[in-house]
Amino acid sequence: METSYATSSIVDVVSAASGERPVKVLPLLHPSLSSFRRPSAPFLSRWVSRLREMSSMEWMELFLPCTRWIRTYNWREFLQADLMAGVTVGIMLVPQAMSYAKLAGLHPIYGLYSSFVPIFVYSIFGSSRQLAIGPVALVSLLVSNVLSKIVDSSDKLYTELAILLAFMVGVLECLMGLFRLGWLLRFISHSVISGFTTASAIVIALSQAKYFLGYNIERSSKIVPLIGSIIAGASDFKWPPFVMGSFILGILLLMKELGKTKKNLRMLRAAGPLTAVILGTSFVKIFHPSSISLVGDVPQGLPKFSVPREFQHAKSLISTAVLITGVAIMESVGIAKALAAKHGYELDSNQELFGLGVANICGSFFYSYPTTGSFSRSAVNHESGAKTGLSGIIMGIIMGCALLFMTPLFRDIPQCVLAAIVVSAVMGLVEHKEAFFLWRVDKRDFFLWIITCITTLMFGIEIGVLVGVAFSLAFVIHESANPHVAVLGRLPGTTVYRNILQYPEAYTYNGIVVVRVDAPIYFANTSYIKERLREYEVDMSGSIKRGPDVERIHFVIIEMSPVTYVDSSAIQALKELHQEYKSRGIQIIIANPNREVHLSLFKSGLLDILGKEWCFVRVHDAVQVCLQRVQKLHGLVRNNSDQTPRKQFSFLQNLWKQGEEANSYTEPLLSEKDV
Repeated sequence: METSYATSSIVDVVSAASGERPVKVLPLLHPSLSSFRRPSAPFLSRWVSRLREMSSMEWMELFLPCTRWIRTYNWREFLQADLMAGVTVGIMLVPQAMSYAKLAGLHPIYGLYSSFVPIFVYSIFGSSRQLAIGPVALVSLLVSNVLSKIVDSSDKLYTELAILLAFMVGVLECLMGLFRLGWLLRFISHSVISGFTTASAIVIALSQAKYFLGYNIERSSKIVPLIGSIIAGASDFKWPPFVMGSFILGILLLMKELGKTKKNLRMLRAAGPLTAVILGTSFVKIFHPSSISLVGDVPQGLPKFSVPREFQHAKSLISTAVLITGVAIMESVGIAKALAAKHGYELDSNQELFGLGVANICGSFFYSYPTTGSFSRSAVNHESGAKTGLSGIIMGIIMGCALLFMTPLFRDIPQCVLAAIVVSAVMGLVEHKEAFFLWRVDKRDFFLWIITCITTLMFGIEIGVLVGVAFSLAFVIHESANPHVAVLGRLPGTTVYRNILQYPEAYTYNGIVVVRVDAPIYFANTSYIKERLREYEVDMSGSIKRGPDVERIHFVIIEMSPVTYVDSSAIQALKELHQEYKSRGIQIIIANPNREVHLSLFKSGLLDILGKEWCFVRVHDAVQVCLQRVQKLHGLVRNNSDQTPRKQFSFLQNLWKQGEEANSYTEPLLSEKDV
């Protein structure tokens, strides 16, 4: 239903009968009482109606996103690319999965289990066609960090809690997807995420030092205890694992760099982990070094169905489950959206969260610990030409083959080789270039990056994240409570009004202040806005002045086009400001409010208090009327009797002249040199 309006005209304010040239303005249409009725149906009704209109195929795509690419699959064009990408990433995933399981404090077999069932489930319920999910370094560190405080990693309870954590993370992700709560993490600044990731990468690399150095170091997520433990055990240093680990790490970094820079050698990037495992295992088979620790026996066969247990410990895992869920949203959904944009299909972030959640829940019934999307493997999957989710199914098949037939070969993999794979992977997470970029562009974001990175290194992951998020929210609140308020001036030769600080050539008019509030007006920022308006009333230095030579302000025009919302506190503040200005002979004028703001001002009675004649569609209209009033107040308007008689035109000439006036704007009533 269309909203009905009552028209308000300004013709009565300035008329030719009073000896003034009439000012033509666009009439602002004020809402009538009938406009309070909502033109659209309630949200719930529209949602139910939309569900009823959905076809069976749309229902299928909603619950099984894989049907979107299955029903349009081009076997000739896509099959070879998906096979190549799936095999490439699958070969990369096998050694990485074992390495990340060791980082999480688990036996390597649980890394393989976590890369089996979740991949198949995600291929069905996930909406991204190129995202490669499985164990990742950051989540593995979080699992190790929290579980090591509860129980020793050699205890069976440690493994049970890791599996329970996967179930809890899956439930949280499903709930956030179903209730569409992914927007909550938009309040976390990118600089906070970057600082946290950089600090975590450093901690992960240091935690793997024990496999290079040949002796145990303290398990911690803080840099000081890690470095202290490394220094304290220096007397137990062993050369063989250090030499082998460093050699393998050098090969991995070289292959990764060649794969990135040379298009014809991009397969080297994916083949790096497998090459490292083959070289390390071959060395052990040939020389049998006693000082290099090995992976040991790895169980053969697919994981069996088992219900997660130890729910009595769930309370102590809630904070970590929330943190891992947050990391999954920030990392996986961000990667998935970028890949979807490159391949030209739409991706619903909430449906993506639901797919990740189902994958984790199902994985927890088959001995999986928390999984999420991997940046490095997803990048390789994309570069290898993956077209659809079939590439993920191929990865799962390769992982199944590894579990069924290849686990006896994993027994002689050196621990230092798996550590080198982890270090190679996390070195790309150290975003020092991001810090330099933030320093050049925005010192505030650089401060967020530094404070998050340092607190994560010094006080641990949980404290680092909390401090980073707290500062990020504090900046958001500060910006909201102290919005940008600009004084506008008129650009020469136009009717456009812009910020006088950004456009120094813009000029203002004596006796009139035009301000623009670039934010919603609500209880938290009303005081700040009132203070700024009082400042502009007193001090308008730095701008070019034109118009009548008057000593004080008569009109304050508030340009409200950027104001998307006003609450009751804002309306009350405007009423108080009106009373304060009225006592000093100053009139508040509203220009260009949007529909919602206009309705709020009307329903509150503020428009009646200000006077409906003082609401305008354009700032320029308001300025014209105000200039005429200022001139009239100071006796600067000439009377009709003093004016030179106008030339008389014929009827057709009058029609032509009216047409010209309708297509042009009217200048304020000033001499040519003042305008």
